[in-house]
Amino acid sequence: MGRRPFRCYRYQKNKPYIKSRYCRGVPESKIRIYDVGAKKAPVDLFPFVAHLVCDEKQQISSEALEACRIAINKHLVNTVGKDAYHIRVRVHPYHVIRANKMLSCAGADRLSSGMRHSYGKPIGVAARVDIGQVLLSVRGKDASEPHIIEAIRRGKFKFAGRQKILKSLKWGFTKYEREDYVRMRKNGELAADGNIVKVHNRRGALEKSALFLAGQE
Repeated sequence: MGRRPFRCYRYQKNKPYIKSRYCRGVPESKIRIYDVGAKKAPVDLFPFVAHLVCDEKQQISSEALEACRIAINKHLVNTVGKDAYHIRVRVHPYHVIRANKMLSCAGADRLSSGMRHSYGKPIGVAARVDIGQVLLSVRGKDASEPHIIEAIRRGKFKFAGRQKILKSLKWGFTKYEREDYVRMRKNGELAADGNIVKVHNRRGALEKSALFLAGQE
């Protein structure tokens, strides 16, 4: 018996069922890499960010997440180059999917027990997603915007249901809008910390404070 089509598992019908000491023998997730591209690029380098947002309450398999990641990565490598973007998959497949294995050979009715003891064995994992939940985000330069949107559109075909592509008003993967980000970076309230920013905590000696020296306090 082959794998079941994922329409059997698309909807969230049961409670979350995760890998534990009671639920053993769970196959590994197909997606192992959640950040692809120039993930160490400084926060100031990639101001543009677009999100793929789920529009349905459903389950997405780890295979579909991996297929989407590969499709987006392939398009961006061919169009903008491998160091000009950063993809981050924002959902993780923790929900274990079960199947009650049935025999389909000759004389199976003598061997199989039908629906007796029909609690299934783990066959894979999926992510439980909600309406309005961000599935993945891609940041890059403003010039790369059409290529990023097209890459996400191509990746969208790997998922069942409806998704929307949204252009964010924020700067990269930060929580600050563009105008606020530029202003706060100039006056020293924010400091770059890899691909994110740190907020000045207003502690410490005044002579060492970037805010105080800039006349902000």
